[in-house]
Amino acid sequence: MKQELDLPLLSDIHRFEEIAPAAEVLDVIQIPAFLSRQTDLLVEVAKTGRVVNIKKGQFLAPWDIKNAIEKAESTGNRNILITERGVSFGYNNLIVDFRSLPMMRGLGYPVVFDATHSVQLPGGAGTASSGDRQYVAPLTRAAVATGVDALFMEVHACPDKALCDGPNMMSLDELPDLLRQAQEIDRIVKQ
Repeated sequence: MKQELDLPLLSDIHRFEEIAPAAEVLDVIQIPAFLSRQTDLLVEVAKTGRVVNIKKGQFLAPWDIKNAIEKAESTGNRNILITERGVSFGYNNLIVDFRSLPMMRGLGYPVVFDATHSVQLPGGAGTASSGDRQYVAPLTRAAVATGVDALFMEVHACPDKALCDGPNMMSLDELPDLLRQAQEIDRIVKQ
């Protein structure tokens, strides 16, 4: 993908064995939310010097992500992004507390809003996760209005046929309008 499209690449790693090969091709190495408290993994990823995107675990308060940031910083790496994707609210539900976005921004690193995972319903389909994609656009607009630095979205030409995360994905044909709205909101907020 990197050679053919000449685009920056971001992807998760889950195990130590994946770090070195990922660092060879990825521009951003992402720590999944459920691994955001794994000290050794965070440190080893940060040692690569690559940008590290730490997705805040749904079990963490916004101020608790500071601990993960400090683990990455301990290596000398200051190329850090932090991503909000909601907190667990009871069973099978994620909720975004929009106060978390400026709180996390106050930690000194760019904040990314994960618009599609924030509408995920973990385990909501019984044996798999579900989602409520109708809220992707309004939550995106709200996040941009708080001053986030970037958006993360999973999109697909036909989300209902996606192999993973389809119920919380946005349709590719809806993306241009939402991005135009987000850019306009961002321009107003950051004037």
